Amino acid sequence: MSEKVILLVEDNPDDEFLTLKALKKNNLANDVVVARDGVEALDYLFGTGIYEGRDTSFMPEVMLLDLKLPKVSGLEVLKRMRSDARTKFVPVVVLTSSIEERDLVESYQLGANSYVRKPVNFIEFTEAVRQLGLYWMVLNQLPNEKMSRS
Repeated sequence: MSEKVILLVEDNPDDEFLTLKALKKNNLANDVVVARDGVEALDYLFGTGIYEGRDTSFMPEVMLLDLKLPKVSGLEVLKRMRSDARTKFVPVVVLTSSIEERDLVESYQLGANSYVRKPVNFIEFTEAVRQLGLYWMVLNQLPNEKMSRS
């Protein structure tokens, strides 16, 4: 597996399918790890649970995070990420169907890098995922791992 991983945290199988299809269509689906609830996302990030032993020196290039997740909410995942030095700088794009203003505000307060409402139309959704993928996987620059921990 290459170092450039997208972590997709999505509990809706239809949205997961559409996101993966959009990433693949735009040649951005090399390494996508799917977590279907908040616990699975945290396990992946911190190398616990089903991801026990994962090399946590490699973090996702970007996380696409739904908010309304079973077990642990997307907002709680974000809160735990930002409170840990290992995951503090992992870019998080909240990709949600929530239209609640408080979700948007709280996402940014907890350290989201971007907040995108899922378009209902497949063509618009594919374009949104394409733009997200290109920006976060190609254009965005992350701090050097060693420098960000000092």
